[in-house]
Amino acid sequence: MPELPDILAYLDALDSRIVGQRLEEIQLLSPFLLRSVDPPIAAVKGKLVTGLRRIGKRIVIALEEDLFLVLHLMIAGRLRWSTKDAKGAGRIGLAVFAFTSGKLVLTEAGTKRRASLYLARGEQALQQFDAGGIDVLQAGLVSFAQRLKSENHTLKRALTDPRLFSGIGNAYSDEILHRAQLSPIAMTAPLSEAHVERLYRATQTVLTEWADRLRGEAAAGFPEKVTAFREGLAVHGRYGKPCPVCAAPVQRIVYAENETNYCARCQTGGRILADRSLSRLLKQSWPRNIDDIE
Repeated sequence: MPELPDILAYLDALDSRIVGQRLEEIQLLSPFLLRSVDPPIAAVKGKLVTGLRRIGKRIVIALEEDLFLVLHLMIAGRLRWSTKDAKGAGRIGLAVFAFTSGKLVLTEAGTKRRASLYLARGEQALQQFDAGGIDVLQAGLVSFAQRLKSENHTLKRALTDPRLFSGIGNAYSDEILHRAQLSPIAMTAPLSEAHVERLYRATQTVLTEWADRLRGEAAAGFPEKVTAFREGLAVHGRYGKPCPVCAAPVQRIVYAENETNYCARCQTGGRILADRSLSRLLKQSWPRNIDDIE
């Protein structure tokens, strides 16, 4: 799922392409994409784009007459930019937004249709999409600490809770916790002030570094390879590969459609965290320490 750095890269690329341009037409290619009925989607035709913003992991396109298109890419949704005379969106196309400057194409890989598009009128209507999480790139240490400790959860859950922090998902939470050298299952309530500050610094550093890197990769072009499994990530998606800090094999906890990746030596004092399914299957054979498998 595109997270804060990816969304910022998209916004940066879109700013020079569609702000100040007219939205001439929207072609909806999937009946599941549009999730709102009032105002009608036809109301955006011919409207001037006045700005862009981010709400969590959503992209908001502001239009004349206080209209807002709210796009959530979910897991497999991606954006493509093409010239006005380019051919169709292909088999995975969900929508085509035709501007005076070119076409923005929304695609979604796979068979599940999770990406969504809403049209809202007015700032008040827009608030329904804001879960309340703070922007960690703008927040100070005090407000970060208050949010982190407002509820007692694991660090992994706290960082990815949109009610607490805005725009952080599975991939970058793994990277943040690895940079901070903190366990993903450590609880927030007993965390020391020193550990909270370390997590805060790691959060700002990781997100800023990756936002800058993705913008740089796109350069004057458009972000083409938005993925949660990037070359250069320390632990996310790197199960079994060496940790870039200590060379121990990266470990994982699998749950539902997600997994948490971590370095046992850097983050958990060498302890291998139990995987809900695999550790139950292996029982006594489940390794307890990273030294047991190296």
